[in-house]
Amino acid sequence: MEFEHILWSEEDGVATLTINRPDRLNALHTGVIAEMIRAVDQIRDGQSSARCLLLTGAGRGFSSGADLAGGSAGGGGGGRSGPVDAGAVLETHFNVLLERLFALPVPFVTAVNGAAAGAGCSYALAGDIIVAARSAYFLQAFVNIGLVPDVGSTWMLPRMVGRARATRMMMLGERIPAEQAYEWGMVSEVVDDAELMPRATEIARKLAKGPTRALALIRTGIRDCMDKTLTEALMVERRNQLEAGRTADFAEGVMAFLQKRPASFSGR
Repeated sequence: MEFEHILWSEEDGVATLTINRPDRLNALHTGVIAEMIRAVDQIRDGQSSARCLLLTGAGRGFSSGADLAGGSAGGGGGGRSGPVDAGAVLETHFNVLLERLFALPVPFVTAVNGAAAGAGCSYALAGDIIVAARSAYFLQAFVNIGLVPDVGSTWMLPRMVGRARATRMMMLGERIPAEQAYEWGMVSEVVDDAELMPRATEIARKLAKGPTRALALIRTGIRDCMDKTLTEALMVERRNQLEAGRTADFAEGVMAFLQKRPASFSGR
């Protein structure tokens, strides 16, 4: 599958998707998002054997967010007369990609380098494991152009950092550097810039060798249970355990435990 705006590779069970517009700080327009959806759908549709997805950005930044200069942000006057629908492109592209990422049947790792702003911030924080370089920062800059945070930001950030911090971040448009993001619980770990991809790839490869269906149930189960009562959460866990218990990986895990050897999971 050929792409113009992204790079896609598969190795050791890991599919690596790199946003590849370094000259534009990996700004996102509809063409980029459409290609990302096509790439991710290869995993969803069984056209890829990858058992983990790793998302990053080329060059000095993860993504600066929607490409305002390219006219694909869905908003801003840009000299045009009359009102515009600043949310239309969310429905057709940006939100579609976020939903696809959340629905992946495999674990999802993000490697965040430099700026993760706007929609780029949302995609960076959508990872199950988020590895940030020390140069990374997270920014909700919508208020600076008279818009509101989108692409799931108002859903994800309060759950990650609490209402007060999320509100401050969004209303004041403040940069949150990597170390602060770690202290706030936004990212899983912070590493030196040179170690970003080696570390993120190491984690992705470990996940790719794991019990894929159980990992998928963990990622969806956590989101499922965050807004539920204890009783409802227990029911979700019960259903998920039923499904996980029927996998070949569960049988292999038990056998490996009894035989005192490392498990060799197949992802089935």
